[in-house]
Amino acid sequence: MLLRTVAILRGFDPERSRELALRCWGIGVDLVEVPVQGEAGWASLTAVAEVADGQSFGAGTVLTAEDSRRATGIGATVIISPGIDAKVVEAARAAGAIPLPGVMTPTDVTLAHSLGLSVCKLFPASQVGPQWLTHIRGPFPAMRFVAVGGVDDLNAADYLRAGAAGVGFGSSIERVLAAPDPAGIIAELHALST
Repeated sequence: MLLRTVAILRGFDPERSRELALRCWGIGVDLVEVPVQGEAGWASLTAVAEVADGQSFGAGTVLTAEDSRRATGIGATVIISPGIDAKVVEAARAAGAIPLPGVMTPTDVTLAHSLGLSVCKLFPASQVGPQWLTHIRGPFPAMRFVAVGGVDDLNAADYLRAGAAGVGFGSSIERVLAAPDPAGIIAELHALST
């Protein structure tokens, strides 16, 4: 599954989450993520699942194996976490979903590698910047990263040019959707992804 662009729909009610998810898929975004903090988040994830119709969506801020199983039961195909937890990774894999844990240090990446992962979420990306990707590729040339956290339409290309496999838009996704040619923005980013 390609994770070149991810739209993170945090804090929206179910109806707004449905609407934004459909718009994001419509402009070519690869994955819609709904963070599942609290029952409101779970309701929004369920709402997105109801309209996915084969489009890719994932659950974000998954902190436990139980929540991973709950999310895959709703239909999430990607389980995204802010950090790396072997039990969450294992639960996602057992359900046939892709685990996407957050990493920020070489120690985190080493753990991800030891768990057999080939793609992780660099989080929070803005704290280390695009140059982190350039440096980490030396010891971990096969690991791929989706940059998330402080990434927006103004700096996403910088992360991709530095070697990110993909980028995640949080609050900035609404600005992308409001642009004159949002599909063009997404297409340009996809062309830069490695």
